[in-house]
Amino acid sequence: MSITVLNPGLLTSVQDAGRVGYQQFGVSVSGVMDPRAMKIANILVGNEDNEAVLECTMMGPQLRLDADNVIAITGGDLGPTLDNQPVENYAALAVRAGQTLRFTALRSGCRAYIAFAGGLDIPLVMDSRSTYMKAKIGGFEGRKLQKDDAIGFRAPRSSLPNLDQRRVAPEVAPQREFTVRVLMGPQDDLFTPAGIQTFLSETYTVTNEFDRMGCRMEGAVIEHISGGDIISDGIAFGAIQVPTAGKPIIMLADRQTTGGYTKIANVITADFRIIGQLKGGDRVRFVKTDIETAQAELLAEREALRRLRETLDPAPKSEPKKERGFFKNLFKK
Repeated sequence: MSITVLNPGLLTSVQDAGRVGYQQFGVSVSGVMDPRAMKIANILVGNEDNEAVLECTMMGPQLRLDADNVIAITGGDLGPTLDNQPVENYAALAVRAGQTLRFTALRSGCRAYIAFAGGLDIPLVMDSRSTYMKAKIGGFEGRKLQKDDAIGFRAPRSSLPNLDQRRVAPEVAPQREFTVRVLMGPQDDLFTPAGIQTFLSETYTVTNEFDRMGCRMEGAVIEHISGGDIISDGIAFGAIQVPTAGKPIIMLADRQTTGGYTKIANVITADFRIIGQLKGGDRVRFVKTDIETAQAELLAEREALRRLRETLDPAPKSEPKKERGFFKNLFKK
């Protein structure tokens, strides 16, 4: 095998972009909590953007590497070391068989992502390698990693072109207060004007009741017109539910497929990287934006990732096409 788990850490699981298209059958999307960090890690090691990675929460794992490969660690800074020597976040790193990857302490964010060149040897389940632990679907035996688990590499690479240049500036840093942009709705009409004003002007604090399913927040009560219950409908990543008690809950990767609480707003896709790194005690302010801005921010992110990939792995220049003899002779005068 290629990775042996010596210590699994607090919560380490295999995740990719998620099991998209199956909510209609009651199957959670799952997938990474910080999609941008996953994509950057994969680009740094030459993988497709949505290749499966290890998502490590709060306390990272201890892994023995049993084969040469190239890895990259992005997202929150959990203090990575290789054979007890500190290594960079957001940089490709050639590792050798027998070395041990450890994480020492949480310094910023909440979740780190480890990408492996060539990908992990994990079977696809409903078009995804993501782990949905509640239903025991996907990933490694449908669960978080445990001591002595072993996972193979599909196509490891001992080196990559431009290895020394495969690094970018870390993107996760501690802040006194995080600003998260939202689109209002779909049930914002079920809140009073005062409730809307409260939501957009107050600061909310992440409680210790947060996991991959959702993030409960404490703060000023958001006033409904007549309670927070609705007929259940679909829930998207970043949907902000407000039950009758008036405290917001941000729905995350392992959210249920439908829910019966009013949703006052939804975090824009470009800010998933912020909510995916929140932890207990973090303070958040919600800022209203519009669909044009949300779309522009998403397109800008995609373009930045595309440029990063082209810089690290430029496509070979195509040679001029040679005329085939038949056509060459056909049009020869």
